[in-house]
Amino acid sequence: MIHSLSTQTIAPLDQPADDGGLSLVQFERMFTEIRNQPAWRARADKEMEYVDGNQLDSEVLRRQAAIGMPPAIEPLIGPAIEAVLGLEAKTRTDWRLTADGLDGDDVADALNEKLNHAERQSGADKACSDAFKTQCCVGIGWVEVMRETDPFKPFPYRCEAVHRNEIFWDFLSKKPDLSDARYLVRRRWTDIAQAKLMFKDHAELIDRAAGRWTDRYELSTDGGTSTDMGRAWDEQRGSSIEEQEWMDSENGRVCLFEVWYRRWVEVVVLRSQDGRVEEYDEANEMHNEALATGATQPQRAIIAKMRRAYWMGPHKLHDGPTPYPHQDFPYAPFIGHREDRTGVPFGLVRGMVYLQDNVNSAISKIRWGLSAIRTERTRGAVAYSDEVFRQQIARPDADIILDANHMSQPGAKFQVFRDFQLNEQQYKMLMDARLGIERASGITSSFAGQRGTATSGVQETTQIEQATQSLASLMDQFKYGRTKVGELLLSLIIEDMIGKPEIVTIRGNAVLPDRDVAINQPVMDETGATMLTNDVSRTRLKVALNDVPSTPSFRTQQLAAMSEAFKAMPPQYQDVALPHLLSLMDIPNKQEIIQAIQEAKSQPSPEQVQAEWERGYKDRELLARYNPEKLAAEVKKLTAEAVETGIKSAFGAVQAGQLIAQMPQIAPVADVVMQNAGYQLPTPAGVDPNFPQPNIAVPPGPVNPGDTSPQTPTDPTSQQGGAVVGANMGINTMREDSVPA
Repeated sequence: MIHSLSTQTIAPLDQPADDGGLSLVQFERMFTEIRNQPAWRARADKEMEYVDGNQLDSEVLRRQAAIGMPPAIEPLIGPAIEAVLGLEAKTRTDWRLTADGLDGDDVADALNEKLNHAERQSGADKACSDAFKTQCCVGIGWVEVMRETDPFKPFPYRCEAVHRNEIFWDFLSKKPDLSDARYLVRRRWTDIAQAKLMFKDHAELIDRAAGRWTDRYELSTDGGTSTDMGRAWDEQRGSSIEEQEWMDSENGRVCLFEVWYRRWVEVVVLRSQDGRVEEYDEANEMHNEALATGATQPQRAIIAKMRRAYWMGPHKLHDGPTPYPHQDFPYAPFIGHREDRTGVPFGLVRGMVYLQDNVNSAISKIRWGLSAIRTERTRGAVAYSDEVFRQQIARPDADIILDANHMSQPGAKFQVFRDFQLNEQQYKMLMDARLGIERASGITSSFAGQRGTATSGVQETTQIEQATQSLASLMDQFKYGRTKVGELLLSLIIEDMIGKPEIVTIRGNAVLPDRDVAINQPVMDETGATMLTNDVSRTRLKVALNDVPSTPSFRTQQLAAMSEAFKAMPPQYQDVALPHLLSLMDIPNKQEIIQAIQEAKSQPSPEQVQAEWERGYKDRELLARYNPEKLAAEVKKLTAEAVETGIKSAFGAVQAGQLIAQMPQIAPVADVVMQNAGYQLPTPAGVDPNFPQPNIAVPPGPVNPGDTSPQTPTDPTSQQGGAVVGANMGINTMREDSVPA
């Protein structure tokens, strides 16, 4: 064993380093502050024992056994707490992400899908329910949100409840999420072998410290020893932390302290025009460009940086910045009620313990009194000792042997009395103690699912509503803690998605189809720079709890209300509401049924089929009667006839004009003939066709003098009756009719 160490091999006590590490002095000061906090954990443990039904301690049982009183327990606290836990499970809500701005709705929808998936796979619902139980009972519960360390687990995140006695926090903190707390310490006993695997660089230190430094001897302490071991021994020897608080050498275990603490530093932050704030980084070119262009305004601020350290008693095993992207504790508190001056947490059980003791003691006394036997006898009346006699007389089949000599003496007496009766005062006191638990907790019998004092359904509903109202403050604190768990889980999801292009499929429901949202997709802007669309690192989000519960009981209530409304709808509205009604039912193959109904709804009804057939029949009949090819041919024929008629009309007009020009005296005769035939002037008047007219008359062609035709006389030169005159006169002339002679 090392008995002394030279000053050359001893390093000075750990002081605050430049990086803000936690020194031993600071850790011991933190330890001392925790020891001086108000005592509340033992009382909380006792209250949880009452919830579990362990309500009689050893001293009470010993005293009852001494007087022959049977132990009696009527657990009223446990069922009352179970009713409150049932309320949480029945009204459980889902996380809902909303974009804190005008844009980012697609990113919020995609992250909301991932967050709800993580809620189911990470065990967040179970962890929050376990924390709510201790929050309801003793006023405090914890949920740890962390990354899964086991690579074989199917999901990368894990949420689990942590026992209240493992967590110590800064009691000077006033905020419910501990955002102003200086530190949070988790204490947990671990096997030495596991601790050595976790901190391989300190394996020798763990072996030495757990073995009380008895496994190595040195001939001389001047040299030949590890300088780190020498400092560790000195720190352990001079530390105010007792060995029993962190070392169990007999069982091979050590206690590790996981210390989360804040260091306040002064930094330069950049505030953009949209309200986003980031810490300035000199190596970030975008930050420097934003400063140069005036897009952001720099300002100095004092902020808290989260750090994590591991201690094994006075030995520091690790100290570094937080591994998480947020600057919060990875433990979400679920606080019920806190004392005003001390900040000690407490729950509903505190006011129920005394009344539970009254119920138990009253039942024990009543049972003892009903079975008690009172005897009056003179000394020596029975042939037993007093102890044996008391045991015999208490038996239902007691057989008492009297002393005949003693009973024959004058004044000898032996009498047995069973005159104890349950009076009204005792029964009222018992019932008052039972009702007192309801008054102290606000949890009525109707709320707990038992028969109460209500005589109608309206009264029972009113009592349940009143009990729910009395728990509103507790449920609001639970909602706050559950929201904090969602924020911590969301930060891990966003960190794993930053800069990674991904297509997120948002699952629809029985009515809405699925849709895809592209996240972190690189695109080129007008300047040629690459940017990401739907960037999850730049979208401002906030986590809230959906106001609509998603539990089966609530869906049943929705189904009942929707069914009544469906009955009163007109038929045309029922077709629209039927898929929504089926989506509330818990039936097999619900999606397939709704899809089949929607496909059937898109098909025409018999009336529509009949009407469509009739329209088609009429169309076919019209098509048969009015063939398009036949109609086209008829149109062409009518067009040709119109052209022919126009040509004939024009030719007749030319002929009439020629005759009138040659014989003007026939024009009046023609007018009388037309009038007698019924001709009327057109209204409006016709349009002049403006036929082209030649400038000169066509000369007559030459006549062969040797022509012997009857139309040409023998003398071609004769001007009167000669061949030339004959060729240009008469009906059948050898010139164009339109040219005057």
